[in-house]
Amino acid sequence: MKIAWFCIPAHGHTNPTLGIVKEMTKAGHEVFYFSFEQFREKIEATGAVFISCDGYDIDIEDKDAADRVGKDMAFATKMLVRSTLALDDMVAEKVNEIKPDLIVSDSVAHWGKLIAMKHGIPYVSSTTTFAFNQYSSRYMNQGIGQLFKMLFSMPAINRELNKLREKGYPVKNILEIVSNDNNTNTIVYTSKEFQPCSETFSDKYCFIGPSIRPVESEMKKTAEKTIYISMGTVVKNREIYDNCIKALGNTDYQVIISLGDNRITEENIPGNIEIYDYVDQMAVLSVADVFLTHCGMNSTSEALYYEVPLVMFPQTPEQGAVAKRVEETGAGVMLTSTKEKDLLSAFETVFSDTSYRKNAQKISQGFKKCGGAKEAREYLEKVYSSEHSGK
Repeated sequence: MKIAWFCIPAHGHTNPTLGIVKEMTKAGHEVFYFSFEQFREKIEATGAVFISCDGYDIDIEDKDAADRVGKDMAFATKMLVRSTLALDDMVAEKVNEIKPDLIVSDSVAHWGKLIAMKHGIPYVSSTTTFAFNQYSSRYMNQGIGQLFKMLFSMPAINRELNKLREKGYPVKNILEIVSNDNNTNTIVYTSKEFQPCSETFSDKYCFIGPSIRPVESEMKKTAEKTIYISMGTVVKNREIYDNCIKALGNTDYQVIISLGDNRITEENIPGNIEIYDYVDQMAVLSVADVFLTHCGMNSTSEALYYEVPLVMFPQTPEQGAVAKRVEETGAGVMLTSTKEKDLLSAFETVFSDTSYRKNAQKISQGFKKCGGAKEAREYLEKVYSSEHSGK
């Protein structure tokens, strides 16, 4: 089987796919992975053929643009159309050359789905967030205001879609592109138990559990209770780190802070607080007792896999959906503010109430029952067999 795989230039969307791609190539299938140079090395390490999408007129790495995409459907459509048309000639040439049996694309790499539609190739969505339908999308807080904004922008959206139609893409409407229905073959990187409204999804949805990397370097536990703090790359409330240092300094807790690209203003760091630019997150989670997180899907899944309850401060609607589900399952608490007293109160709540740890353990058990990359391979082989036998 030959697969053309499309992804956006984001670690959180690329990393979960690598285990599946490796599993596919080990089984003798050919995977042609359309991505961006910064991911070449790790993609080629799976045995896939890397095809570069760099050098085209695509702005999806711009953080401000990425934030706007989530709020402005007309702008999102413009970006989607621009990306698809920028890649159109190159991808058409490669698809004609490769003749893939299946196209797999990240649920946000909409050009992959459009290419499947244009070339009449069976399509599978790779969904590294929750799967969203009319029921689970309520977790995203998309209210009536969003609906009116979308309706107001429909003329602009249709003007953009006409550009696709002129290039041979059989597009009826924007929802057909940006959302999957129950007939869309979909791989979801979580468990059925953790997926919101999982009973509303058809058996075309394959819940394979999160992709968990092995621990690569040891992290020493130096106190009875260890707090891990990491807020990802886009932090709108930067004083959260300084306030954590003030609230947790000189306590009995071991506090491990991973800053990423963020910086702190505190100069006097108490001895119980360890600050790093980057850590082996798996190593830290293997010793942590609670995790303060922005609730990115991967970080949340990794913490729950290690049975670590959460203190949550989401920064985007997607992270808000994850946080809402964690809160609903009783495996974490939502921060109401980042003041010192509120931070300390949230940590003490999780430590004093053992139900948070127990509920994290339940979710972990569900993750560990999932079939992972092997189940995904069997699923893709089944989709291929079904599509090519005319069923």
